[in-house]
Amino acid sequence: MTPLPAALLALALLGAGAAQAQGVVLSGRMGERALFVVDGQTVTLRPGERREGLALLRWVGEEAEVELAGQRARLRLGGTPTLVGGAVPRSAAREIVVSAGPGGHFTPGGAINGRPVRFMVDTGATLVALGRDEALRIGIDLTQARQGTSQTANGPAPVHIVVLDRVRVGEVELTQVGAAVMPQPMPYVLLGNSFLSRFQMRRDNDVLRLELR
Repeated sequence: MTPLPAALLALALLGAGAAQAQGVVLSGRMGERALFVVDGQTVTLRPGERREGLALLRWVGEEAEVELAGQRARLRLGGTPTLVGGAVPRSAAREIVVSAGPGGHFTPGGAINGRPVRFMVDTGATLVALGRDEALRIGIDLTQARQGTSQTANGPAPVHIVVLDRVRVGEVELTQVGAAVMPQPMPYVLLGNSFLSRFQMRRDNDVLRLELR
């Protein structure tokens, strides 16, 4: 399910912000780098790195073993956060059911921060990804966004790394979802693994079911 050539194949963040951690969630993985959402801000760490009290000690399978304020915990991509805050469902609904559209693509409707958008499911995208024009239309502030580089089919492209307050697909809404804002216009918002990894996915012919883990 990687229909667009602009899908994020890899993501290398330039720099990382310091944050005093209270709520932490593992939002993505890029090779050995871990993408965390720390009190609403994105932080990337390699194993052995530490910033402002948060350290990524090692990977244990798909879990990131971290140390925060002297305490250790394991965070699983797509799992319920073990530390306070971040990426929890805001609604009672737990399942998304999407039928395939033209070309066999899954293009559910939904919303980002309360503004309607059209998604395309893309399991090859590390993060939710949207074009700059769409980001500005729905009111995303890029002035404080971190800079990054995405390796696309057309070569490296500069991106802005942001955290979306709310992402809703169907009746399921999650908070604190990592996203990349691409410079070029995009016909859809790519629904990448910073959202999808929190679900168990099952495809039955032309129906895709996403159930919260």
